[in-house]
Amino acid sequence: MTFTFRPLDPLRDAELLHSWVTHPKAAFWMMQDANLEDVERAYMEIAADEHHHALLGLDEDGVPAFLMERYDPAHRELVGLYEPLPGDVGMHFLTPPTDTPVHGFTRAVITAVMKHLFEDPAVRRVVVEPDVANKAVHALNEAVGFVPEREIRKPEKKALLSFCTRERFEKAVLV
Repeated sequence: MTFTFRPLDPLRDAELLHSWVTHPKAAFWMMQDANLEDVERAYMEIAADEHHHALLGLDEDGVPAFLMERYDPAHRELVGLYEPLPGDVGMHFLTPPTDTPVHGFTRAVITAVMKHLFEDPAVRRVVVEPDVANKAVHALNEAVGFVPEREIRKPEKKALLSFCTRERFEKAVLV
């Protein structure tokens, strides 16, 4: 599977995003009760933030296939929870609900997200902080080279702080 990326347009893409983030499958996204305006507002804030960016991953036909967020952990999400190193970048991704699952899709998505992040030569390590209860994403993270460091307490959840260096990613997916 091949994906391309484009910046998320908070107004144009809000309806699509709303259907994704409020679905029960996206419970760990913590937007279950969000209305359309809440989603627009949340992504307008990201669009205006120099330290946080939202992108849509597009399939071969240019159709939105997943959401990716990239953030600077020295300024967002993890401030005060770990000591960021030069070249650290934080990441979130969300695949939408589907009635026709494609085997290997989510793994292809996280692999594409990681490749995209590491295309930036300044990125040396990707940082994630998924909910400790999100066992499915822990397995995906491990498959692409993430190593858990420790549990941390964020205001909204207990999270598993994990890191993936460029070298660990390349070894895990044999780039």
